[in-house]
Amino acid sequence: MVSERGLQVLRAIVQDYVDTREPVGSKAIVERHAFGVSAATIRNDMALLEDEELIAAPHTSSGRVPTDKGYRVFVDHLAELRPLSSPQRTAITSFLDASGDLDDLLGRTVRALTQLTGQVAIVQYPSFARANVSHVELVDLGSGRLLIVVVTDTGRVSQRIALVRPEPSEADLIQLRQRVSALVVGSSVGDASQRVHTVLAAAASAPAGADAEVQPVLRVLAEELEEFRQDRLVMAGAATLAKRESDFRGSIYPLLEAIEEQVTLLKLMTDMVVDDQGLAASIGRENEQFGLGEASVLASDYDASRGGARVGLLGPTRMDYPSHLAAVRAVAHYLTRMLEDDDSSR
Repeated sequence: MVSERGLQVLRAIVQDYVDTREPVGSKAIVERHAFGVSAATIRNDMALLEDEELIAAPHTSSGRVPTDKGYRVFVDHLAELRPLSSPQRTAITSFLDASGDLDDLLGRTVRALTQLTGQVAIVQYPSFARANVSHVELVDLGSGRLLIVVVTDTGRVSQRIALVRPEPSEADLIQLRQRVSALVVGSSVGDASQRVHTVLAAAASAPAGADAEVQPVLRVLAEELEEFRQDRLVMAGAATLAKRESDFRGSIYPLLEAIEEQVTLLKLMTDMVVDDQGLAASIGRENEQFGLGEASVLASDYDASRGGARVGLLGPTRMDYPSHLAAVRAVAHYLTRMLEDDDSSR
C-alpha cells in the first residue's frame, strides 16, 4: 500500500521525468519539490515505490523512472487536470468554427489536437449505423456521367460518379432521382443499404436491358452506403512518432502499422472504459494484446446524442498525462458542442 507521501513522490518523479527525460534521484526531488523532508527520507519512499514496481532503475544510475504500473497509479490518482490556457482554448474554437462539413470538422479536430499535444491525434466517426439518409441528389455532368451525392442526418456527405448508358434525358433524370430518393431517404444507413441490395438482386434476374439507367446508380449508392456503415478513424501527427522514437524502448513499427491499418486502434478505443468524466487511459503493457505495449492511448467520449464516438491521442508512455487528458477532454467538448449546434440549425 502506497502512502500519501509516496504518491506525492511518485507524482514528482513522473513530472520530472516527463519534463527532463532523465532518471530522477532523491536529491533532485528535494531540490525541485517542497516536501520538507531529507533526501534520505525520499530515498526510503522511493525504495517502497520500487518494491511496488511503480518505479525502476533504467541502469546503474541512482535515478529512477516510472514503470507502466507507476504511470497507471499516477493517472488514477490525478487530483485535477491541467487546464488549457485561454489562448489554447481560443485557438481550438477559431480553428473548429471555420470547418465546413463533418469530414472537414473531424480533420480539423485531429490537426488541432496534435498541434496542442505533439502526439498522434485520433477521432472516430460517429456511429453511422444509426444515421439516417436525409438526401440524395443526382447531378448531370454530361456524357452519361452522374454525380451521386448522399447526405446523412449526422452531417456526412459523400460524392461519387456513376456512368449511365444510355445517357438519361432531363425527364429521365427527374424520374431516376425520385426513384432513388423514395428507396433510401428517411431510412437508416443500414436499412437503406439492405433495400438497395434487394433491388439490385432483383434486377440481376430481370431481362437484359431492364432498368439499365438505375442499376449503375444503385451500385454506386450501395458502395457509398456500405462505406458509411464501416467504422472509420481520422488521424494526424503520425510524423511525430519519428521525432519521439527515443521515448520508445523498442521499435515504433507496430504503432505505424496500427495507424495504417486502423482496425487495431478502433478495437482498442472502443474497448477502453471511461471514467465519470468521460475520460479513459490505456497505458503500456495494458495494450500488449493489441501489439501496442510501448504506447499509451488517451480518449474522451463525444457526441453521445448520436450513439457516441471517441477522440484521443496515441503516444509514448512518457507523456504529459494531466495536460494531454485536459486537451482531449476540451476538444471532445468543443466537437460535441459544434455537432449539437449543427443539429439545432437544421
